[in-house]
Amino acid sequence: MSTTEQRVAIVTGAARGIGAATAVRLAAEGRAVAVLDLDEAACADTVEKITAAGGKALAVGCDVSDAAQVEAAVARVAAELGAPTVLVNNAGVLRDNLLFKMSDTDWDTVMNVHLRGAFLMSRACQKHMVDAKFGRIVNLSSSSALGNRGQANYAAAKAGLQGFTKTLAIELGKFGVTANAVAPGFIVTDMTAATAERVGMGFEEFQAAAATQIPVQRVGRPEDIANAIAFFTGEAAGFVSGQVMYVAGGPLN
Repeated sequence: MSTTEQRVAIVTGAARGIGAATAVRLAAEGRAVAVLDLDEAACADTVEKITAAGGKALAVGCDVSDAAQVEAAVARVAAELGAPTVLVNNAGVLRDNLLFKMSDTDWDTVMNVHLRGAFLMSRACQKHMVDAKFGRIVNLSSSSALGNRGQANYAAAKAGLQGFTKTLAIELGKFGVTANAVAPGFIVTDMTAATAERVGMGFEEFQAAAATQIPVQRVGRPEDIANAIAFFTGEAAGFVSGQVMYVAGGPLN
């Protein structure tokens, strides 16, 4: 086991996709992992993977956009696993549409989950990190932060998370807390499958088309993102803070 054996990590949106892969990877790194998602029962598969490999995990149901639920969830993690000093803000939703078709609810839902959720989770966890004089916060941005047709809400939220990350790095650095962001490119998840459906393409065809535009000539997998997150959350990354790492198979314009 690594030197991080006693660290407790929270991963939001961890029932599937990038969140699940990250939870499994952090458990393999020696963390006890709180697997958060909107539906606690949906976290069972992730928890089972972790415990089957000898790790320690706890499923927690939480709407990250609800302040009371966030406070309760973090308090439960602290009571049952220990004080959380690693936080991965991964929870996300899509409500894609062109601007003239986008509803107020489409906009608000995406902002509430991505931005408000990251704010509420970070605020609730930072007290534990400050007390421990150690903390790692990783926020999931996206290559869509650079702009993407049909995603005005999502792009704005993901760009906002980059500014949020840099500000956390400035405010919390003196307490031994780092904050960084990982910005995935095309990753095979339920969310990209939904995008393929939105544009009227089969998912396999959609992936093949995307791969031709990526320098490494393949699409990404959730484990690719988990690897980057594992670096940022590690003990050895204490001098890396306020950074945005694009994990997209090549440079982005």
